[in-house]
Amino acid sequence: MASTTLFNYRLSLFNPLHHPREKRPKSLFSSSRVNPGRVSSINDHLALTRVTYPLLQSHSASKRRFHVGVQKEYSDGESSGSLVSDATYQEEFLWSSVILPFLFPALGGLLFGYDIGATSGATISLQSPDLSGITWFNLSAIQLGLVVSGSLYGALLGSLLAYAIADFLGRKRQLIAAALLYIFGGVVTAYAPELEVLLAGRLLYGLGIGLAMHGAPLYIAETCPSQIRGTLISLKELFIVLGILLGYFVGSFLIDTVGGWRFMYGFSAPVAVLMGLGMWSLPPSPRWLLLRAVQGKGSFQDLKEKAIVSLSKLRGRPPGDKESERQIEDTLLLLKSTYGDQESEGNFLEVFQGPNLKAFIIGGGLVLFQQITGQPSVLYYAGPILQSAGFSAASDATKVSVVIGLFKLLMTWIAVLKVDDLGRRPLLIGGVSGIALSLGLLSVYYKFLGEFPLVAVGALLLYVGCYQISFGPISWLMVSEVFPLRTRGKGISLAVLTNFASNAVVTFAFSPLKELLGAENLFLLFGTIAILSLLFVVFSVPETKGLSLEDIESKILK
Repeated sequence: MASTTLFNYRLSLFNPLHHPREKRPKSLFSSSRVNPGRVSSINDHLALTRVTYPLLQSHSASKRRFHVGVQKEYSDGESSGSLVSDATYQEEFLWSSVILPFLFPALGGLLFGYDIGATSGATISLQSPDLSGITWFNLSAIQLGLVVSGSLYGALLGSLLAYAIADFLGRKRQLIAAALLYIFGGVVTAYAPELEVLLAGRLLYGLGIGLAMHGAPLYIAETCPSQIRGTLISLKELFIVLGILLGYFVGSFLIDTVGGWRFMYGFSAPVAVLMGLGMWSLPPSPRWLLLRAVQGKGSFQDLKEKAIVSLSKLRGRPPGDKESERQIEDTLLLLKSTYGDQESEGNFLEVFQGPNLKAFIIGGGLVLFQQITGQPSVLYYAGPILQSAGFSAASDATKVSVVIGLFKLLMTWIAVLKVDDLGRRPLLIGGVSGIALSLGLLSVYYKFLGEFPLVAVGALLLYVGCYQISFGPISWLMVSEVFPLRTRGKGISLAVLTNFASNAVVTFAFSPLKELLGAENLFLLFGTIAILSLLFVVFSVPETKGLSLEDIESKILK
């Protein structure tokens, strides 16, 4: 057996061949430990994950197949000088050390989803003469619309705020600020004595959503091992769906309670307290600390030492251990070579230049298509479609919502299980293809097959299922991966802003478009946009499975 040889590959958008790359320092969270006995996959272990490098013989057989982490590679050749491939180096970690750094940021997503679910019941309670417990229950359409969309417009403002201050605050403090806004927003809304105070509370809560949806994927992506990054960020999407379900259940339970809407909104505050205390106990992102050090935003040595301590804590190692120190040193070399000759402060438009623009096209394009393929609008038809097929009594809309929520949860869980095995592109391509097909079926149903409601039910479930294995989790995962470290904070804030802005436009335009075009032509329009989004995915979205964030920056964005 010859000595172990380590290679990396260059990923192209259109060329599947992998090529050896130049030697450079190993990136953060990569390990140099080699286990010659075997290689392992993250799915093989529940406690300790031991990731190793492939052993390549000096004279490899044709079509030799080997596994590294979550990737499968093939090589052909006659000798050690032939073209070979390998996955990026990965590291050894304890699953128990990963749970809390994921859980507390993910609660920010759960509270976002909870607001969606709780609002569906709260608006019914709020307008009831008998159950609202207030004298101003007779809301106009505009007032009700402001109550429903208040958190959405707050999220838009939160995204703008994140663009300005996120890199200064850091990921940890940003999520603590989000938790505080969730608490104040929930409490103010719950105790609102009049409509104006209620709207102020909704806006505060929305500011928390904007900061949380920006900070959570950043913190998770920058602190977790690269081989499970896709799984964890997809799990954050699962938490959003769990939050929606929780909101539906709380709303259904309290719908007959006088002043029930106050409890529905107020229930978010204790969860936000847990999120805030949890984030307070976690260390800051080591990558953010190192970027601050390289940019001269503090004492270089102090920031470096904090990064070592932070990484040690995140991996469940003794404080300042040698393994964490070595990884930090390797990453510092890489960051110095990448950013050392640049200004310490990037300008306002930097995210629209060079590799940053390419990253924004990928991430911003995904979250834009996520919304303009009709995701907010299609679900408006869920109740009538299921009711017409006899799945629910017309008077029990909350149970219809729970059915859809449970199915969304199931399909999101499938995406979580497969995203680091199959990769991002296969899930996107398959899911978006299904979205386009389902929208076509809905158009045909409303045009020709109105007497066959099972067609619409099948199309609706196909849409929801395909969305939850593609645009739902993968868009946010890709957004958290593709931006360079220097502009990651600004880039993700712009992507979040794009998402909420397009959501607001689609939501606002739904009723006028439905009246103007009719349901059949509206779904046909969404289906056409879905086909365009499929072409965008095929030709513009790269595969990032198994790559470290530094590898994505050095290979894909050049």
